[in-house]
Amino acid sequence: MARVPAAATALHRVRRVPRAFVRRYRARRTHPVVELVHQPHPWARALGLVTVVLFGAWLGLLIVGNVRAPVGPMDTTMTLRPSLTGGTKINVSPLGALELRSHTAPLRLDVDVDQLDPVRSQALVDHPERLSGLQDEVAQDVGDGTLDLAVRSVVAVVSGATALGLAVYRRPRRALAAGGLALTLLTASGATAFATWNPNSVLEPKFSGLLSSAPSVVGNARSIVSEFDVYQKELARLVTNVTKLYDVTSTLPAYAPDPSTIRVLHVSDIHLNPASWKIIASLVKQYKIDVIVDSGDTMDHGTAAENGFLDPAADLGAPYVWVRGNHDGRVTQSYLERMKNVHVLDNGRAVSVAGLRFAGVGDPQFTPDRTAKLGGDQSEVLAGARLASSLRDQKAAGTPVDIAVAHNPTAARQTDGDVPLVLAGHLHHQEMEIMKYGTRLRIEGSTGGGGLRALEGEDPAPIETSILYLDRDTRRLQAWDEIKLGGLGLTTAEVSRHLPKENQPGAVTTPATPTPSAPTP
Repeated sequence: MARVPAAATALHRVRRVPRAFVRRYRARRTHPVVELVHQPHPWARALGLVTVVLFGAWLGLLIVGNVRAPVGPMDTTMTLRPSLTGGTKINVSPLGALELRSHTAPLRLDVDVDQLDPVRSQALVDHPERLSGLQDEVAQDVGDGTLDLAVRSVVAVVSGATALGLAVYRRPRRALAAGGLALTLLTASGATAFATWNPNSVLEPKFSGLLSSAPSVVGNARSIVSEFDVYQKELARLVTNVTKLYDVTSTLPAYAPDPSTIRVLHVSDIHLNPASWKIIASLVKQYKIDVIVDSGDTMDHGTAAENGFLDPAADLGAPYVWVRGNHDGRVTQSYLERMKNVHVLDNGRAVSVAGLRFAGVGDPQFTPDRTAKLGGDQSEVLAGARLASSLRDQKAAGTPVDIAVAHNPTAARQTDGDVPLVLAGHLHHQEMEIMKYGTRLRIEGSTGGGGLRALEGEDPAPIETSILYLDRDTRRLQAWDEIKLGGLGLTTAEVSRHLPKENQPGAVTTPATPTPSAPTP
């Protein structure tokens, strides 16, 4: 056999190389190589997408989700903010803030009052008749601003979520999915806010800052019941009063109490805090208080050495009704019984003060006495039963009691069905409850911030007290203000106004029969 030259063999191999590559490429296309790549769990992908959407939407709202809108004579900035509770917050710098529980949704509406327009404000001053049409103007301005804010927020949320989705996933389809999900979530949030919208939220505002000392911003107790029936009207009232606040700059409008309303200041658990007396005196003067009710624990150890602390009680500007707490000894009670302008209630004793009939019982337990065996809840139940029996006797005698007082809520609960309103303390926080048989139980917080021992902690407990507004004819509760002072009353202040359900606009009520007045014992 003839031998093939080596050069020819090499040439033949070179020519076969491209064909080998072609066959191998075709084989790979026909039989693709399977590579094992870990794919994320669907739930993990969904959670990641939701995280991207929420963060992107928040960034969008933060950057462009606000509008500047005129509201009557004011220039405001309206902003939507993510929130777990919803609601509306109106910031009236430098006077403070007004919070309304206007809706429940993961979005909060912030309205910042930036400044008063001097031209529009002067026009209201020069032409007071324009105030009659202010409510329509304000309603129109708020509607326009809200619509503009809604459109801008949609754009901000969708754009923010889409942009962040594109940056994270680098796939247009995933970015569009993020934008669509953001739009869906915003639409659902808006629908929830619309469904839970409460125009009567202005009836129970929460004030903070300097506004807490100006309850006339939204009217007094009687005007709340009779006039707060249209949201736009009250928004106009708010705008008008804020205009006045800015106009006088350094002074706040005086609170004008309704002459047909009896104002009761409820205090409790002072625990030897001397700051409480000045706060009480200030509230008595500012709110024109008719009577002060102290539901006990004024002292800390109940000893004779502490009695001098009680001296200011006689000169607070209003009668002082008092019941013994578990930190108040019999020595304390005897000292107060000798003081002018102080009415001590115990064992169901009743007294008429400032047009109201009170009855109360002292706490049967004296905690500082370590040698005595305490009776616990059973002794409180027995004390409450004695008070309830006295209330029934008073009613049978034609001198029914309007307000009962006990220190411990356990004792106070025994009066259910025998009195319209019962006051208590002891728990160092505020509560309001309607019990099974219709008696309203009001538990006051600590007007002494838990006493000077509260300073031992990092954050002092707040000072809490309440103002109760009662109708002078029916002697029934019309409204109440909860007052909270932070830092032992030196740093922050909040006032929240509340109405009983029967006084809410649109509520169907039956006329109450006036209770016959009783002679003072």
